[in-house]
Amino acid sequence: AVVALDNGVARTPPMGWLHWERFLCGTDCNAEPNRCVSERLFAEMADVMVAEGWKEAGYEFVCIDDCWMAPTRDERGRLRADPRRFPNGIRALADYVHSKGLKLGIYSDVGNRTCAGFPGSYRHYELDAQTFASWGVDLLKFDGCNVGSLGLLAEGYRNMSLALNKTGRPIVYSCEWPFYLRPVQQPNYTEIKQYCNQWRNFYDVYDSWNSIKNIVEWTALHQDSIVKIAGPGGWNDPDMATLRGIFLFLSQLVIGNFGLSWDQAVTQMVMWAIMAAPLFMSNDLRHMKPEAKWLLQNREVIAINQDPLGKQGYRITKDKNFELWERPLSDRAYAVAVLNQQEIGGPQNFTFSLTFLGNGLACNPACCIQQVLPTSMDWGVHNWVSSLSVEVNPTGTVLLKV
Repeated sequence: AVVALDNGVARTPPMGWLHWERFLCGTDCNAEPNRCVSERLFAEMADVMVAEGWKEAGYEFVCIDDCWMAPTRDERGRLRADPRRFPNGIRALADYVHSKGLKLGIYSDVGNRTCAGFPGSYRHYELDAQTFASWGVDLLKFDGCNVGSLGLLAEGYRNMSLALNKTGRPIVYSCEWPFYLRPVQQPNYTEIKQYCNQWRNFYDVYDSWNSIKNIVEWTALHQDSIVKIAGPGGWNDPDMATLRGIFLFLSQLVIGNFGLSWDQAVTQMVMWAIMAAPLFMSNDLRHMKPEAKWLLQNREVIAINQDPLGKQGYRITKDKNFELWERPLSDRAYAVAVLNQQEIGGPQNFTFSLTFLGNGLACNPACCIQQVLPTSMDWGVHNWVSSLSVEVNPTGTVLLKV
């Protein structure tokens, strides 16, 4: 078994909220006070997370992405927050978030500049790790822009991991390492898992069906190399799921935003659960439609995502427009997803034999089947030679627990 980074965190996929996909690099608080990257934004999200059941559902991280910094380091070489947008500093914001029973995440970059051009951590790994720990930070998303070579990239990711551990503070370490390696070479996931708690494999998730579809397809195509590596302490991140209204992938859940239909939002939520992906929403929790909130807070699908066995799911068959996925769960249960990729027409039926599931063991000799999404329904007891016929809307997914 591959040993994960042993810093005692991320025993299940981390869950929280991240500003990037929805709020991008908004720095003009005069023009857009409700949409700029500022301490007010994060404090307000923390308030809503507690008041409206997000914390109770398991979302615990409030994460700052790029663009929080001042343009230069201070006179002692330390990173600092932009003084106009974070007048009280990150330590005060962390204290506030902690007072709500939540955790604070922050962002930096392995290179000399972040992707948006702010100061990066190159040659400052130890100092930055100490700074983050002194502020009370609980998660670091470490990007990979503006680094001179793949050797420096790998060295930087290793060095920051060691520096974070040295602080003595348990900090979830979210790496973009394989994403930046992949265009040039096959990532060594065994090594990456020894240094990182989660790692991003694919492009930014966008508020669109095309983005979600591509992430799911990429994951299926690469499942032989990535599924076996995931487990307690280390997770594949499709891309900090942009739960923009509803979605997530190392992914960010973009559920609750603008680009996904209801069926597509259900698909994102289901597939992120099957893939054991970190669930980070990127949406405006202050203005959420009730159905998006219902989906993102659905306890049954969150329980599948957070299953303590920690095994990632995989695609077991593809038949024309239909895909069948399964994820082994604790107590010999399975989560099963039936995805309809067709983008035209109406609902269609997919019929499959239960002997397909769990190498023939999931239903042997019999099993109870419960539908979790898009609605909750009891399908009763079946035996291992029965077939199941599932009706699925175009671009929709039905999630079953067997």
